[in-house]
Amino acid sequence: MRIAILSNGNGNYSTKRLKEEAKKRGHYVKVVKYRECYASIEKNNPLVSYRGEDLSGYDAIIPRIAAHMTRYGTAIVRQLEMQGVYTPSSSIAITRSRDKLRSTQLLAKAGVGIPKTVFSRNSTDIDDLIEKIGGTPVIIKLARGTHGNGVVLAETKKAAKSVLQAFYLSNEDGTNILLQEFIKESAGTDIRALVVGGRVIASMKRQSLDDDFRSNLHKGGEGTVIKLTEEERKMAIKAAKAMGLNIAGVDMMRSDRGPLVLEVNASPGFGIELVTKRDIAGAVIEYVERNAKRRPKKDKVGA
Repeated sequence: MRIAILSNGNGNYSTKRLKEEAKKRGHYVKVVKYRECYASIEKNNPLVSYRGEDLSGYDAIIPRIAAHMTRYGTAIVRQLEMQGVYTPSSSIAITRSRDKLRSTQLLAKAGVGIPKTVFSRNSTDIDDLIEKIGGTPVIIKLARGTHGNGVVLAETKKAAKSVLQAFYLSNEDGTNILLQEFIKESAGTDIRALVVGGRVIASMKRQSLDDDFRSNLHKGGEGTVIKLTEEERKMAIKAAKAMGLNIAGVDMMRSDRGPLVLEVNASPGFGIELVTKRDIAGAVIEYVERNAKRRPKKDKVGA
């Protein structure tokens, strides 16, 4: 097969591992810096070019789109989809998963456990908003953000109001702002489950190393192997399906009322390989091999 990995470059660990496993299995693989691609849009002729050459003849692409490049990256993925190139992560699934408000609404609709969440554009309603999610402390987050960025813990109503006002003033593009309940029993700890093709193939617990309530590895969190409960395993699979993602990193926390999903990541890092010693990259390439020749499935999420 001819496979193109859409990435920011060869230096990324996840990209290196995908390329390594694809070549090991005898495939031709090319790392394409999608930010350097450009698209020609005309009737019945969707083209994507890269460094002066048309990207054609590929059986599959594996998108590794950075959060801050979502709009441009998914536009390139969409253009390649129009050429009939297979992708395990569709452009629409990546887009919906990157919007925390949209994804939270879809998770709730699918019956996935989530923290109580409200959103508003009016900081004068702060008392009622906080009451609806069970009081302070409260998590305030931008609907677009990754690696724990754009997420703040407000200990009091006064602090929450100040944070909201600051977010509104600095939020020129109209990104929605969410308020979520603070799960005290799971502060600083969460679980990352990596789902490929409807199966959880690896899981780890992430623990912050200081007083930070965020446990992201990008924030200095530490990962350890963890065995999921059956409920957690089913929840992770259900969450990935709710987003329409065949490859996903599902972040959950354990609460007194069961597992709660925080986020579904469309381009999960493979640092979990180093923690669990599981061959994540190999599982992804194997999934692409099994599905690239099949007719693309219609997106069933519908939102």
